[in-house]
This record gives sequence, structure tokens and C-alpha cells, in this order.
Amino acid sequence: MKRQGIAEALRDGIAEEMQRDQRVFCIGEDIGVPGGWGGAFTVTLGLNEKYPGRIIDTPIAELGFTGMAVGAAMMGMRPIADVQYADFLFLASDQLINNAAKMRYMSGGTIKVPMVMRAPVGATGRGSQHAQNMERYFTGVPGLKVVAPSNAYDAKGMLKAAVRDDNPVMMFEHKLLYGSKGARAESGAVDATSEIPDDDYTVPLDKAVVRRKGSQVTILGWLLMLHYSLSAAQTLAGEGIDAEVIDVRSLSPFDYETIGASVRSTGRVVIVEEGPKTGGVGAELAAGIMERFGDSLQAPVVRVASPDVPVPFSPILENTYRPDATRIMQAVRQLVQS
Repeated sequence: MKRQGIAEALRDGIAEEMQRDQRVFCIGEDIGVPGGWGGAFTVTLGLNEKYPGRIIDTPIAELGFTGMAVGAAMMGMRPIADVQYADFLFLASDQLINNAAKMRYMSGGTIKVPMVMRAPVGATGRGSQHAQNMERYFTGVPGLKVVAPSNAYDAKGMLKAAVRDDNPVMMFEHKLLYGSKGARAESGAVDATSEIPDDDYTVPLDKAVVRRKGSQVTILGWLLMLHYSLSAAQTLAGEGIDAEVIDVRSLSPFDYETIGASVRSTGRVVIVEEGPKTGGVGAELAAGIMERFGDSLQAPVVRVASPDVPVPFSPILENTYRPDATRIMQAVRQLVQS
């Protein structure tokens, strides 16, 4: 066992999959530059020396290298593509939505697209074009699997499972959870380190997990909001409010079995996401809970999310924009007292 952050765990996961399967390679911008950072957040640092020719640097052309990854996957390779910031996925969306997600269906199952697309999300002082939580734009695309790990153990295990999956997988990673060091250390970072086993392992791409048991209210979160939810639950426990916290982590498909068991037990639900409220992942999750478990609810589902405006650049405004433990606690208190 060794304790690692998400960036280190992902790096080891990529290396292990490249060692296990010669078809695995990485493609993206600045991921193998000699003397560079190893991508925007150090995930591929040093891999070019260990696996020469399999860490492929590209021009700043997200549509182009995503198309290369899709084509390579269709021909039997297993690419791991990397965008510097998830916001740039808009430029690659035609390849992801019209090709990667649809080819297996359009070919009657004869063509597979076993590729992984990694993308950093979250507001971190970089302005509105480098700060969006892009999960909302891809969870509703049939044919794509979408995951969002909140700790290093899950990040490595989900990456390895995604590489081995025969379907395209979108993996969203939060900048404040990487645990990157040196020049890429992030102000306001949250500890997402885990004990990582030496043995090979994977984490299912379709399962949520209960991070804290509770009896009065269910809090659903992922990525950074999962950590804020756990912090809120700990404080609320001191007030006599017993909150169960679930790491959704699989955003497409949702694990309604795990979520439903909690909803039936507590009867109250708070969904926390960093992206804007309207049309968010939380909206779809709330609708799904109501359709499936409405008879178990003692009160309407409550959503805690960011306002429907672009992410502000000012650090003060950014911290006001993004949900935090205080806003989660306020929502839970109101719901429990209703």
C-alpha cells in the first residue's frame, strides 16, 4: 500500500495499463513535452521517457486529436485522450457526441470505440472559460459513460476500468483534488489522497458509494462537492442532524439502487453540484429520484448549485458563486425542519 493523490494515482494507473496492454496510448496537448509538467496537472509526468512513442503531443486542436482517438479506438487501439481544461470539450464535442457515442449503435455492434477522455473541471481562479463543470453536457448523451472520482483510489480504479471498457468513457477530474505539487499546486486544494494497493484493481463505472451513514437526510455529491458535503455532515452531526452522504461518482448511468436504498431510509434528499442549477446533473437526478422513489419522500428534493451565470474571475466572487459547506448545511437544516 502507498498513499497517493489523484494525479499520482492516475499516472500509475496509466502506466500500468500501458504495461498490461500495448494498444493503450495517451494523446493530448503538452502531455509529453521534455522538461514540461506532464499535462496541465502533472498526470503524465515522466511517462514519455518510460513509454516512448506512446505519449503523443498534439497541436492545440481538440477536435483533431479527439478525432484521432476515436479513429484509433475504432481500429482496435485503446487511447486515453486528455484536454487541458474541460471547457475545451466544446471544440471536441462533434467527435465525442456524433462519432464516439454513436458508432457502436450505428454499426449494429460491429464497431467498438474503447476510448477514455479525461478532463479537469472546477472553478480555480482561472476565469469563466477555464472553470466550467462540464458533466452536465455529456450525461445525457446515449452511448457515453460518465464518471467523476472524488479520491485517488477511485480515480485510479475507474481509469483502469475505463481503459478496459469497450465503450467511450468520459472521466471528469476536479483541479482542487489532484494533489499536484510544485508549479501546479492549487490554492484551496482539498485532500483527496487514498491508500492505493500494490495489486491490480478496478472500480466499477456504474456504482455509487455511501461515504457516511445517516438516518435523517441523504446528501448526494461528487468531485469537490462530495468533500464539502462530508464536511457539512460532520458539523451537522454536532447539531443532532444525522446526514447520509453518497458519492454519486457514476453520472451516466446513475446507480439508482444505492441511491434508492438511502432515499427510502431517510425520506429527504439534498443534491449538491458545482455547476449552474438550471439543466444540471442535479436536475436529472432529482427527476429520476422523484419518478422512482417519490412515495418515500417526506419533502421535495432540494438542489444546491451555482447560480446561472458564468464563473466569475474575482476570487471573492468565485467563492461566493460556488457552493460550500455552509450553503449545504443551510439547505439540510431547512429540509429537516420542514
